[in-house]
Amino acid sequence: MLNSHLSHSADGRPGLNRRTLLRTAVLLTAAVPLAACGTENDPLSDGVSNSNFIAGDGSVEVYDEADRGDPVQLTGTFYDGESLDSADWVGQVTVLNFWYAACAPCRVEAPHLTKLANEFDGAGAAFYGVNVRDQEATAAAFERTYEIPYPSAPDTDGSILLGLTQYVNPQAVPTTLVLDTEGRVAARVLGVAEEGTLRALIEDRISEGA
Repeated sequence: MLNSHLSHSADGRPGLNRRTLLRTAVLLTAAVPLAACGTENDPLSDGVSNSNFIAGDGSVEVYDEADRGDPVQLTGTFYDGESLDSADWVGQVTVLNFWYAACAPCRVEAPHLTKLANEFDGAGAAFYGVNVRDQEATAAAFERTYEIPYPSAPDTDGSILLGLTQYVNPQAVPTTLVLDTEGRVAARVLGVAEEGTLRALIEDRISEGA
């Protein structure tokens, strides 16, 4: 359950990291709500009160450093044939985006991800995609259209998702995870990853590891 990864206030109720919550809330003030593809009945939200995420251009959940659990363990192969191994991500902030080409919110967020991936290239954060539905030609066409600068791995068999079922519902795409420098899930954006919000989440994780 996601509840186990949330921080707790003095009265025992789960809550978000206070500094990141305030910062993200400001960034989301003017955002237009956009739902993920197929987010209805998201089991990840069961038992989590509305106060535990920010509704706006993507629902955001942030996990305190002490409550993030173990590093994720993922393996796979990118479309270009290179190996995906989450063990290689230790020491950097990692942004992991789950997408597919026909998903309208995925198309909305693609320019944001492209801009941020270029912005943080060599600056402490790396981006990777996981395509949950498409064949290689369809994924490649999407990546050309939006000039995606980072690699994606196909996951039509769900083998990558299997290691992240606690955080990613395959019916709630797009979903973006931000991993800290130890490879642990530090934040989740459910729905469109708005540029300002995601930048803030990345910068906070970089600051943690400095």
